[in-house]
Amino acid sequence: MNGEPSWDVYRSFAAVLRAGSLSAAARGLGMTQPSIARHIDALERTVGGALFIRSQRGLAPTDRALALQPHAEALVAAAEALRRTGQGRPDQPEGVVRISASQAVGVLHLPAILARLRKAYPALAFELSLSDAVDDLLLRRADIAVRMTEPVQQALVARPVGTLTLGFHAHRDYLAQRGVPATLAALATHDLIGFDTETPFIRAAMRHLPGLDRSSFALRVDNDAAQLAAIRAGFGIGICQIAAARPDPALVHVLADAFAMPLRMWVVMHEDLRHGVRYRTVFDALADQLAAIADRRGRGERSGAAPVEG
Repeated sequence: MNGEPSWDVYRSFAAVLRAGSLSAAARGLGMTQPSIARHIDALERTVGGALFIRSQRGLAPTDRALALQPHAEALVAAAEALRRTGQGRPDQPEGVVRISASQAVGVLHLPAILARLRKAYPALAFELSLSDAVDDLLLRRADIAVRMTEPVQQALVARPVGTLTLGFHAHRDYLAQRGVPATLAALATHDLIGFDTETPFIRAAMRHLPGLDRSSFALRVDNDAAQLAAIRAGFGIGICQIAAARPDPALVHVLADAFAMPLRMWVVMHEDLRHGVRYRTVFDALADQLAAIADRRGRGERSGAAPVEG
């Protein structure tokens, strides 16, 4: 590489990778399309080759661009972490905290917890990144994460906060019309709600449901909130968190003795943040309040199948 491009060039490059077009990247960064194009041209001159191939669908990254992608993303994550850390006084619970969580935890539990935190500490603000992928805390893509797998990196502070249990549920109107399945095999005669894209976690879970696969589902969607909404709408039988369904008297937990999927939950942050008041405040609140939710879910629930961890 010849010379050193400015930070703005790398930020524009990362934005085009994410957005897939110059115009979308420009909108996301609040810049003009010609400015983004100049940045890409400058970086291509520096690395000595094309970074994108133009097509009718937008810009497709070349192998050279894909090789640069993790480094550009690390720069962007570091810059965002620098921005967050620089906001607010370090000895007070104020400033921005970025939290990563799964879709289900982020939709079902975190909004109420963050509302209570904001009420208690009005100077705190939050960025919520919802994905079932695991954000890298070592690169500071998030400050705190709620994970359904035990962290293995030694540079992380982690606290186990209990278990969330999943089970089959359906709307009572659906069951009144179609009947209540008495066995797992009887699910084959029902309208099932399930995944669209198979992941390693789903493959592990499906081992406890012999005879079912993607083709068994009448509705396939990878969004947990959409699956729960479909169950509530009476579409059919699907899997959701037991206590998420429990407050709704119209939802029935079926096959409770035949299937349960316990998921261990952890709250995690980088060890360098443990002395920061804002991060410690949010970390402790998340751990305490999620532990209370998990404890409620564990009481009185029966588990018939072997545990599966996500």
